[in-house]
Amino acid sequence: MNIKTILYLLSVPFVIYILDSVRINDIFKKNKIVQARLLYLSLCLCLSYLLVNFFYDFFMNSKIL
Repeated sequence: MNIKTILYLLSVPFVIYILDSVRINDIFKKNKIVQARLLYLSLCLCLSYLLVNFFYDFFMNSKIL
């Protein structure tokens, strides 16, 4: 299994846990539940991607030092 895959499997639940504390539904108008869920999903995926790439690059660059 690739190291990035393992990092993704660890980071996605972590980001979901973190974003669970934010009330995204309060930002949207009434009856816009689908849009709020899509924003939540896209935020989870984007933050997971950024987190994995940060840690992967950090560990790969620290091997060189």
